[in-house]
Amino acid sequence: MVTSSDGLCGIGELAERAGVTVKTVRFYSDRDLLPEASRSAGGHRRYGPEALDRLRLIRSLRALGLSVPEVRRVLEEEEEDETGGPRGEGGTLEAAVAGRLRELGSELRAMRWREAALRLVQECPPGERAGRLRLIGALSLPPSTAPLVRFWRGWLPARMPAPAAGAFLDVAVPQPPDDPAPGQLLAFARLNALTLAPCPGTAQPQPEAHRVSGARGAAVLYAGLAEAYELAGVHLRRDREPRPGEALDGFVAAYTSAFGVRDTPGFRHRLAGQLAADPRLDTYWELVSEVRTPPGGRPEPTPGAAHDWLLAALAAETGAFGETGEAVGQGTSPRQSKRRGSPGLGAYAERPPVP
Repeated sequence: MVTSSDGLCGIGELAERAGVTVKTVRFYSDRDLLPEASRSAGGHRRYGPEALDRLRLIRSLRALGLSVPEVRRVLEEEEEDETGGPRGEGGTLEAAVAGRLRELGSELRAMRWREAALRLVQECPPGERAGRLRLIGALSLPPSTAPLVRFWRGWLPARMPAPAAGAFLDVAVPQPPDDPAPGQLLAFARLNALTLAPCPGTAQPQPEAHRVSGARGAAVLYAGLAEAYELAGVHLRRDREPRPGEALDGFVAAYTSAFGVRDTPGFRHRLAGQLAADPRLDTYWELVSEVRTPPGGRPEPTPGAAHDWLLAALAAETGAFGETGEAVGQGTSPRQSKRRGSPGLGAYAERPPVP
């Protein structure tokens, strides 16, 4: 890029060759990203032959979304490498690009959630739009799981060991999908509204069983239930009807271990009756299943569905009867009954079963 006998060119020619405006060249020069070689007698900026490549590099870095300070650090590191000065770590550009990729990932995720929200409003009947807009308006996009975590912490014992509480929350709180379908967004919005609303009929947020069994007893209970739910999930995935076996034995053992009682036929009968009368969170678990199931996908068993399957198996084994006089779970599979399609608070009984 030579236009004069001294090998220098003016700001206008440099801008033209680089495909930018004179204002852009002046902007980078004023911030010492594009050094001037000299000034003419009239005070005009003059640039050396290396200025064009440097300007193109600056434009490339800016096109990647790097900030001016980040561009400066990349250029300084490159100069140190070329001049043999103190070598940098060589990771300035890599770190800046990685950071920008993280930012873009977050931006794209937020855009996908906004797109799902727009489609949800666009596709719903006009009479339902006001309600859906209220649900969406109460939700950050992408949504936070904080309301769901707070909701469950209200049920967990205050001094429950952190590892046990964390393990329970990992299962009970669904993570928002990165690319949600409108139905998944609606389910998460309803979960958000459900967990922000006060629980009807509960004078205290923590069920009696938590206070009676104590924090460590509750940790034993939840750990045992988690294992039983895993075993029940195998049967649910194969569409098996509730039955006695290892999963049911583990389910009962969770309660006997937590409350320090023996596993007897009488205990199992009383346990079945009590769990059938427990407060339930069916809607919560149904919505969790919707959030976790992509369009066209097969629903994975939730702790609610697993609890229901185990309770039905216990009722069938013991012949326990619910309030209606019908055997608990009789003639109803966990997948067929909305009321029993999620557990609820079987793990959170209002009072511990007694032998």
